[in-house]
This record gives sequence, structure tokens and C-alpha cells, in this order.
Amino acid sequence: MDTIAVVLAGGVGTRLYPASSRERPKQFLALDGERSLLSRTVERVEPLADATYVLTRPEYADLVPDHAPDAEVLVEPAGRDTGPALVYAAHRVRDEVGECVLLNLPSDHRVGDGFADPAERALRAARETGKLVTLGVEPDRPATGYGYIKPGTDRGDYFDVAGFFEKPSTEAAERYVYDGFLWNAGVFAWTPEALLDEARRSDLAPLVESLDAGQPERGFRLVEPVSVDYAILEGCANAAVVPADVEWDDLGAWDALARVGDPDAAGNVVAGNALTVDAEDCVIATDEGSHVSVVGVEGLTVAAYDGRVLVVPTEDAQRVREVVARLEAEEE
Repeated sequence: MDTIAVVLAGGVGTRLYPASSRERPKQFLALDGERSLLSRTVERVEPLADATYVLTRPEYADLVPDHAPDAEVLVEPAGRDTGPALVYAAHRVRDEVGECVLLNLPSDHRVGDGFADPAERALRAARETGKLVTLGVEPDRPATGYGYIKPGTDRGDYFDVAGFFEKPSTEAAERYVYDGFLWNAGVFAWTPEALLDEARRSDLAPLVESLDAGQPERGFRLVEPVSVDYAILEGCANAAVVPADVEWDDLGAWDALARVGDPDAAGNVVAGNALTVDAEDCVIATDEGSHVSVVGVEGLTVAAYDGRVLVVPTEDAQRVREVVARLEAEEE
């Protein structure tokens, strides 16, 4: 049974405005190095897979070969979040490859050493049991921006899933970490048939029926945007989790650079062209054509790309999506 990697590269990454935009989403950026996040992800999974597919939207399809030249490009009819995307990928890969096991993962996460071992255990569990298997990262802090998984019965290589819990309050996150819950990293292993069988019992059933009939565009019109967690996993009795003790960050917002970057003596993380004077614990990011000077401030994120500048307290980095929503409303 072949192993096929499916790398999701259709998101926009609005919380990393102005670096990430609809024209240049974050997976094609090199936020913490010289190579793009997509390129690093494909390199990470290629040793584990017999083939790699990159799933993306039509408007990004031409960008993929520059970052993943050896990968096949799958183009979903429209952006509908990870639920429809992963169902579409499973159906397409099954038709092209036949019987296989899929390793599905986002293109825009930062993952440290040690990923291969838990990924291989997840693939083995999916192959041998027919379960929908997720990687659960062992948390190093009570993060409120991630979903959590409660492990159930220990089955050796994996645990049954006792529950999925969405982004919690600070108090709940502290309790989850104390009780041994795991972060939901959005990395999944399953056979195409296992996922499609569960999808047929969910709100994504019209999509599966349309795909069976050779009408993917119709199927995407019939379903609402929904994550695979909400659509399938949370109501599934056939889910399993493999713990992964690896450094991991979803690089979802600017505060992630403060966690994964290389700070100077004053705690500033700089990616680009910048000058700091009496500044502490700031995140500064620019494109090649911009220069930022930061003087006498603390705890700010300053990002300058394409003539647009963002200034926000780093602790409020999640609110950047509000800026994008306002800007999009003004353009309509």
C-alpha cells in the first residue's frame, strides 16, 4: 500500500497581514528563513511518502512548482476549508493511485526534528486499523489559540480519542495541559476509503456523491466551508491520536515569530531591514523594499510589506484578522 503525502496549500493566512495576502499567502513566504514554508514542508514529508501532492486553490496553482517542483499539483474547485479539501483530495488520489494511505498536513507550520517517527506510527495505525488518525503535539504551554485532543485508551502505537476541544479559555487550557491533553496539529493519516466512509455520514455527503458522479464543482457548491474537525472527526467513533513530542508552531500570527525567531540581546526578533533603539521584546518584519526604525517601545509588532504597515501590541496579534476584515469590507 503506497503512502501518499497531501500537503494543504490553499489558505490565505490573514493574521499575518501585510506579509500574507490573497495574492501571496503565507505558505509561499520564507518567514523564518530563506526557503518558503511550503518548500520546507514538502522536503519534510518526501522521505515518508511514495508521492507528494500539493492541494491548492486555482489562483495559487501556478505558484506551487516554484516551491515544490517534484510534487503533483491538485487544484480544488474552490476554497471551502479543510473538510471539503481533504475529502476531495482523498477521492482524487484514490482514483489516480488506487489503494493507499494518506498523510495529510498543512503547508504553513514550523516543525522541529523528530516528526518522522510519530508520522510513521500514525500511518501504520491508519493502514492496519482503518482509523482516522491525528497527530497530537505534546504542549509546552497553555495556548488558547489551538484545539486540544483528550487521549483515551492506550492501544500501544496510538490512543483512542476521548474528545476534541476547540480553542479554550486560559483557565481551561491550563487544565488541559495538566490533564495530559494534546494540541491538535492538523496532521492526519487515513486511507481514502476510511475518510470517505465517514464523510458519507456527515454534512459532506453531497460532496462525496457529487465526486462519485464526476461533478466536483457541483459538490463544492452544495457544501459550506467547514474544517475536517467539525465536519467529521468530532462526531467520529473511529478516531485515534498518536502523541508527538516535537517542536511545533502553526505560525498563525505575528506572535509566533516571537516564539520561533532568534532574538537579540533585548528580546527583539527581526526579519528584514530594521533598526532598533532602546526597544525591547518587539517583532519587526519587512520586505526587501522596506526599512523600519523602532525607538523606545516594548512589546510591539511592526510589519511593513508592499507599502502597507501594521503596528500592533504583540499580545494582540490575533486581532490582525479584524484589520483584514475591515479592509476587505472597504474594497467591496
